Amino acid sequence: MAGVTDQPFRQLCHELGAGLTVSEMLSSNPKVWNTDKSRQRMDHSGELGIRAVQIAGSEPQLMAEAARVNVAMGAQIIDINMGCPAKKVNKKLAGSALMQHPDLVEEILVAVVNAVDVPVTLKTRTGWEPAHKNGIEIARIAERSGIQSLAIHGRTRACMYKGEAEYDTIKAIKQAVSIPVVANGDIRRPEQARQVLDYTGADAIMIGRGAQGNPWLFREIEHYLRHGTHCPQPSNDEVATTVISHVRRLHQFYGEYQGVRIARKHVGWYLNERTGGREMRQQFNRIESPNEQLDSLEHYFVTVEKR
Repeated sequence: MAGVTDQPFRQLCHELGAGLTVSEMLSSNPKVWNTDKSRQRMDHSGELGIRAVQIAGSEPQLMAEAARVNVAMGAQIIDINMGCPAKKVNKKLAGSALMQHPDLVEEILVAVVNAVDVPVTLKTRTGWEPAHKNGIEIARIAERSGIQSLAIHGRTRACMYKGEAEYDTIKAIKQAVSIPVVANGDIRRPEQARQVLDYTGADAIMIGRGAQGNPWLFREIEHYLRHGTHCPQPSNDEVATTVISHVRRLHQFYGEYQGVRIARKHVGWYLNERTGGREMRQQFNRIESPNEQLDSLEHYFVTVEKR
């Protein structure tokens, strides 16, 4: 979710019911910390809710130092990424590539846990490939290393995001450890959230891609889990207000040039399957001015969506 779960989007998800939001993945390599991208990812000024920062890397001492630096900058939870399947991450032996090396996993976890006084959590997959699912082994290492909770994506690294997530391994991991387990993967509807929680016995669920273009999903799931019924869908006016507010926040956070470009992908997700969405996306992606982006969205929701 790097490039998606920036501060403007995290704030929006928090406002719409997400119990905990986690930062974009940050490299443990200090050589990149002074880039604009890293500085923006490490910016938690004015952020609501618990500030959880995710770090990635393969060297125990660098990971420990990254944890210390981010805690000093306001992180209240350090989350370790051992689930990212991206080639550019895995070729550096970070992300899910680490699941091939349990001894190194333990070194990293112990180093980070001992480096900070805040809770340290871990995100993994079920294993490196379907024939070698070692999620239970990694979970037990995490528990004895002092990790406070585990989030498990129901695919191996080899699966990337293909096919469907499986929850049998998550269920087995939950039964193998006593620390909280969070189930992740393909949860896009309130009913799925209930089914996954019931089947796996997990303590919570994590939403990633399902929230792209649909941050109201958090509110819908929370209501369904509490009451067993569906809450009303967001009205056209609420959708318009949310989308326009989100785009305005992106402009403010990133500045005009970068904000305009980052807004394009979020608006594309929002407009997916909406009336006239394809035509609107094509038009929106050609706009270079923040004010024109906002004006075009207002016009779209007043005219096209209210036909």
